[in-house]
Amino acid sequence: MSGSTIIFYLLAAFTLINALLAVTTRMIFRAAIYLLFTLIGIAGIYFWLQYEFIAAVQIVVYVGGIVVLIIFSIFLTQQAGEQLPRQKLGRQLFAALAAFCGLALVMVQLALHPFIETGNKPILPTVANIGNQMLGVGDSGYALPFELVSILLLAALIGCIVIALKSKADKQ
Repeated sequence: MSGSTIIFYLLAAFTLINALLAVTTRMIFRAAIYLLFTLIGIAGIYFWLQYEFIAAVQIVVYVGGIVVLIIFSIFLTQQAGEQLPRQKLGRQLFAALAAFCGLALVMVQLALHPFIETGNKPILPTVANIGNQMLGVGDSGYALPFELVSILLLAALIGCIVIALKSKADKQ
């Protein structure tokens, strides 16, 4: 076993352990921290695959998003140190069944639709090529969905502020 394979297995184990801890802990702050480490592990796998741009985006967007999650949803609601209530067995079984069905759906799709090789020349994952693909306005560009998602996130942020202001006014 080569050193590269060992690094991959260590990163994968780190990611999976933190993901498991994130969904099983009853402390909301710890769950957010475990999710943070899970996303850092995924960024480490991207670095290992030599996709530096995607790894940097993973760190900036998702890890930055977890910091925002911690600040806004946990600290502003004053529930950082409280334990979440234990879920009923029926809910746990339903969640396990839903996760299993999702996994089965993905496996069926992978089995039914094999990856086929095309004659097209692959696009190198450089920053310029990724920028042209994501922000292009042509057939293969993603400028419109990018802008729609940004408007949706802005609306969600405004909604959060309105809800937070209403709950403060109700307490006074």
